Amino acid sequence: MKVIHAVTVALSLGLMAGTAFAAAHAELMVRASDQDLSGGTVTAEEIVTGANGWLVVHRTEDGMKPGPVVGHAPLKKGKNMNVTAILTEEVAQGDKLMLMLHGEDGGMKIGIFEYSLGAKEDGPVKVDGKLVMSVVSAR
Repeated sequence: MKVIHAVTVALSLGLMAGTAFAAAHAELMVRASDQDLSGGTVTAEEIVTGANGWLVVHRTEDGMKPGPVVGHAPLKKGKNMNVTAILTEEVAQGDKLMLMLHGEDGGMKIGIFEYSLGAKEDGPVKVDGKLVMSVVSAR
């Protein structure tokens, strides 16, 4: 009886460890849709991050390269729903914004967004060399 119990416990612990490993390596993502930005904010419907970090809003164009930062909002590790960033400048109808996942790494202060375009502090998160982001158009 003790052997069966030990096997059951070992299997249970193995399943829990596997689930924890999978959760820790969940696919990082930013999901957002085109939206009305006339109120001075932009919202990502869902963001999944492996560590505390930032939703950073960059201007972009058809070339899909990140441009100047026009907003940011803090993120907690894991799933973040309906994350809203206040825009620091006006966005016209048809403008495109890149909502990008940034880390909380390399800066001088924790909890203070320190990134500027091209810097390493609180910089972009990449998976397989690709930015974790979504592009939206202002309606």
